[in-house]
Amino acid sequence: MMRCLVQKKTYLVILSPLLLFALLRYWTRRATTTVDVGPGQSYKAQNVLKERLQNVQNSYDNIPYVLKESVAGRLALNVCVCEADKKPAIDLPFAQVLFPRVWAQDDFHTAFQEAELAQVKSRRQQEYNSFQQRYQTPADLLVIAEANSPLQYPTQGVEVRPLKTIVIPGLGLKEKHRQLHTVNLTATLGTFDVLATVDGVSIRGQGVMHMTLSSRLLSTLNRQLQFVTYTNTLFHPRTADTVQFETDGHQSVFTIKVGHAVIPKLYHSGYTGEYNISSLVTIATKTFLRYDKLQDLIDSIREFYPTVTIVIADDNEHPQPVMGPYIEHYIMPFGKGWFAGRNLAVSQVTTKYVLWVDDDFLFTSNTRLEKMVEILEKTTLDMVGGAVREATGYTATYRHTISVEEGGEEGDCIHIRNGYHHVIEGFPNCVLADAVINFFMGRTDKMQQVGFDPRLNRVAHLVPLGLQDLSHIMDPGPADLWGGGLQHIAYHAPISSP
Repeated sequence: MMRCLVQKKTYLVILSPLLLFALLRYWTRRATTTVDVGPGQSYKAQNVLKERLQNVQNSYDNIPYVLKESVAGRLALNVCVCEADKKPAIDLPFAQVLFPRVWAQDDFHTAFQEAELAQVKSRRQQEYNSFQQRYQTPADLLVIAEANSPLQYPTQGVEVRPLKTIVIPGLGLKEKHRQLHTVNLTATLGTFDVLATVDGVSIRGQGVMHMTLSSRLLSTLNRQLQFVTYTNTLFHPRTADTVQFETDGHQSVFTIKVGHAVIPKLYHSGYTGEYNISSLVTIATKTFLRYDKLQDLIDSIREFYPTVTIVIADDNEHPQPVMGPYIEHYIMPFGKGWFAGRNLAVSQVTTKYVLWVDDDFLFTSNTRLEKMVEILEKTTLDMVGGAVREATGYTATYRHTISVEEGGEEGDCIHIRNGYHHVIEGFPNCVLADAVINFFMGRTDKMQQVGFDPRLNRVAHLVPLGLQDLSHIMDPGPADLWGGGLQHIAYHAPISSP
């Protein structure tokens, strides 16, 4: 027995370093993985899907049709073009029949001189392209499930504006010859119709929620399916209609999103070959009881960024004036709180990005806001955070991952762990995380959309000497920025804190 114990201990001594080495190797390999968060990812999938859709639409071009003008008129209301350009706003298979279009006169020619017009429109187009790349994901692209069932239909990417009409793309039937080919469509929030009619196809249920199409020839039925339209009849700002598409012995279901389009918010970036920080970034902070530290912060900012706007939220009982160029000082009710002050400060920002700093921070020559702007401009991320160098010389970098697991009746479980997900491709010193330290730059519209809950965090420092409790470190916490869908990365841009 004693000999067996000695052998087991010997094996453990031998295996322990090997297991430790394997574990370290695993974590090292895991930490060096990279992810591309550039804005062009959806376009890679879009090109492939667009080619497949084009092949589907061109399958039966040789079969004639007769345009149904009443339905074409409803589709025409979906299209708007500027009189200055006079180009189709939407590339549809039947765009040539969607006349007359709705015209909208832009005021660029009256608002800007002719020499400025080209530059202004170029910047506007650049901002709009950036907006589209950020808000469109591969999950929004049109995908057609080819007829394996034998029904062919769109699996995602079909949208209609409330009370508007669209052509349903990709409908088809692929089956062996039979005496009569029949399909049925059923909706719950809208009605079906046809943009054009094809000879040899019987149509029942035009203008109602259930439509039946049948034909002795499969090719003519498929040609007719290319003209099926859907009109939303029950207004809802954001929902989806579940459409049943069936034939003998087979049934499928797909959704049509119903909702208003996201209205782009375009900012004047002042772009002239390099980033204009004064046009792109506003610095926001909240102060309480330490005007001396606040003035030190302002002085350090002005040393490196003399024309950047600084927004200050102040809930002191006896507020003192804080004056100077490019400074906005807002007085709050006494003791209103940390997050309430953040809400106020962020609400007054009009630039594309807002940088949040504590009022006892100091800018240094290593505080490069240009690098933070570059990351946000070249990725789809919403926030970038930096490392903070304390007065002791210690550099604090708060990078955590957050995950939520479904729980029972008493609630879900939230896990907060040290670490990060991936290194950002193209930015080797940056990593993708869920929470960052209390020095961060974010997209203004996202931060205003999410906001900060004053009930969650009323004060910042609960203990003296610069020690931070969890409520401060977790800022911006999971109930605020992370819970609103923001994505964060931690970027090493040192900034000093006394």
